[in-house]
Amino acid sequence: MRIHVSFIDRVGITQEVLALLGGRNLNLDAVEMIPPNVYIDAPTLSPQVLEELRDALLQINGVQSMHVVDILPGQRRRLQLDALLAAMTDPVLAVDDSGHVLLANPALTALCGHEAAGEPLTALFDDEGLQQALIDHGFRLPMREVSLKGQALLLDAMPITDDTAHLAGGLLTLYLPNRIGERLSALHHDHAEGFDSLLGDSQPVRNLKARAQRIATLDAPLLIRGETGTGKELVARACHALSPRSNAPFLALNCAALPENLAESELFGYAPGAFTGAQRGGKPGLLELAHQGTVFLDEIGEMSPYLQAKLLRFLSDGSFRRVGGDREMKVDVRILSATHRDLELMVSQGSFREDLFYRLNVLTLEVPPLRERGHDILVLARHFMQQACAQIQRPICRLTPGTYPALLSNPWPGNVRQLQNVIFRAAAVCDSPLVDVGDLDIASTSVAPQTDGEVRSLEEAVDGFEKGLLEKLYSSYPSSRQLAARLLTSHTAIAKRLRKYGIPKG
Repeated sequence: MRIHVSFIDRVGITQEVLALLGGRNLNLDAVEMIPPNVYIDAPTLSPQVLEELRDALLQINGVQSMHVVDILPGQRRRLQLDALLAAMTDPVLAVDDSGHVLLANPALTALCGHEAAGEPLTALFDDEGLQQALIDHGFRLPMREVSLKGQALLLDAMPITDDTAHLAGGLLTLYLPNRIGERLSALHHDHAEGFDSLLGDSQPVRNLKARAQRIATLDAPLLIRGETGTGKELVARACHALSPRSNAPFLALNCAALPENLAESELFGYAPGAFTGAQRGGKPGLLELAHQGTVFLDEIGEMSPYLQAKLLRFLSDGSFRRVGGDREMKVDVRILSATHRDLELMVSQGSFREDLFYRLNVLTLEVPPLRERGHDILVLARHFMQQACAQIQRPICRLTPGTYPALLSNPWPGNVRQLQNVIFRAAAVCDSPLVDVGDLDIASTSVAPQTDGEVRSLEEAVDGFEKGLLEKLYSSYPSSRQLAARLLTSHTAIAKRLRKYGIPKG
């Protein structure tokens, strides 16, 4: 039976209460003093003795009440702590200031195979210098790689201090490399899930989404092709989000952004002491961090011949070695890659490995350029305008119909990225809530929309512009193929529009 006695806070009352309990020769499992309260766990306390004890306690000057409780506060805190530790999927242990384990959660016990309480850190980890390094640095160390029973883990240490700020020990958390990868992936994930991030409803985009949704679930390498700025990484992220690996990390590396040695260490990691300035204990690369997830290699056509050979070996059997390491590592990662280069031409010229090309080119997607996406240009422009206004914290502004011809006729060599930049600049410099063609940093067109009076709808304005442009150019380019070549779009798209507008007449 567990009881709670409350009393006023006066000198000597605590000793009187404890003396009365001691005089009853009660078998006490626990006594918790939290003045002005005392909590007692007495398993053998009978109801009869309880009433006699109540009467005796209430006769002490200052005792206010005594009642039965379900659990003592300390026991409740212990249960809550145990539940909290059990809910943590990462191994966690608390150590004292000499490096001996005080407390470990079930995940750590499962990893060790036994209870670790009381053991020094030297008995747990393969790194003999870890315990002393933690003590010497007051349990403040940068995240470092450690080994426990041959398992590579990342260790994060945090000091524990008492009420006087004296160091009492440390709290150590261990992470599998792909757990850090999940956090990195979440940190860079700031867009819509799946194909909702691909704005637009043009036929090329609908075709892309339909094919990508079928390909996304297939666990094989995917090569995404398209011009610079078309959104190849968005497509890769969307494919990952719809794949069976969606709950694991998605990590990206731009092969054109780093020199060969840095790209190698980023992708494959490096062993301890691999080079001057290397992080002590080594560092896992993206492949380890993304275990069971996806690695996206952007601009794969810029990868050096040496890295091409190393990537080819990984694609063959999933194994690799860290930079400066001699231990073979194996991970389960899906490789998605992207390029704006003509890889077939590069293969014929000898600048890209033919065997690697066929390893990467198992599944393919072609991302259409912006100039082939028709009305999507205006949909994206309005979206980017709202986004830009929110980013620079200005009132929402909108594009006037006068901007539509310039936006639709621009060839957009930089594609979606260029359009986003143009819209951002316009939102930043325009003082008016209406952005006109003069506010856009692009060449305007001399073809005006074919409308009578006020524009009644966006579709009407766009149709009028398209019709006027095609009628003007058709005399110089009198076939759908010639006109498509002039406007840098597909023959089928032009043929469809010529039929729609009855061009040529008659």
